Amino acid sequence: MKQITRRTFLQATTAGLGGTILGGCSDGFDWATYIQDRFEEMSPKEIEQALQRLEKYYSKKYQTDITVKGTPPRPNTVFGYGLDLSRCIGCRRCVYACVKENNNSRDVEIHYIRVLKMEDGEMNLEASDHYYKPDKVPEEGYYYMPVQCQQCDNPPCVKVCPVKATWKEPDGIVVVDYNRCIGCRDCMASCPYRARKFNWREPEIPKDELNTNTHYLGNRPRYRGVVEKCHFCIHRTREGRYPACLEACPVGARKFGNLLDPESEIRYALENFRTFKLKEELNTVPKFFYFFSLG
Repeated sequence: MKQITRRTFLQATTAGLGGTILGGCSDGFDWATYIQDRFEEMSPKEIEQALQRLEKYYSKKYQTDITVKGTPPRPNTVFGYGLDLSRCIGCRRCVYACVKENNNSRDVEIHYIRVLKMEDGEMNLEASDHYYKPDKVPEEGYYYMPVQCQQCDNPPCVKVCPVKATWKEPDGIVVVDYNRCIGCRDCMASCPYRARKFNWREPEIPKDELNTNTHYLGNRPRYRGVVEKCHFCIHRTREGRYPACLEACPVGARKFGNLLDPESEIRYALENFRTFKLKEELNTVPKFFYFFSLG
């Protein structure tokens, strides 16, 4: 049985072959899923129906109960992230906590976070190493810079999407509607941070490691042929929790919070340390900040 993605469905429909493909792919195919509006354009009733359809689909596919939420943005909230480069030890625990929390494919591996190793006193991203394999970290003479989606205020990825499958939410999180994405990868080409990942084949998630607490715009299992990325653990942070990568950090190098709250951890970092943004000259206006609190 041939697998359908939104892209192949649209191609077939345009060519007048929709009836032929649909006739042979009734198992798991839901017409309503493929013709629904973008998530941000749906009415509350339509959202609830979409969530119910997905819960039914995922629960059948993975043979376990899966919750798909549509938790909206918190009022008066714009999320920001800070990373203390003087504390990061390059252990990559954040990377693997993210993979497990967000149902990322294990084969082919998809990582939202890349940890770059750089020599002390240097900041050359192109010459950095994110395939380092020492016996122990940190290594003397080096420091480490984790890079992920910067949740830009002026995101180039959003501008180039031909079907408006990606956009910036009121709380600052740049999201992807996987049911809207056609897999053209224009967003990947436009991102200067290499933050977006493409599913070349059906994502592989071990059943015993499946996170069943998911969000429509976040960590619900993805499809083959769509793009995904970090979303600040939207299923957690919109409920007042920290992102999984922050909780996994053993040295407290990661800070997260509401940029509009003067009492938040991220505001403390911004007001007490000299911070910088990655590739700030590109005017992407990231909400991800780096700083050195020591030395």
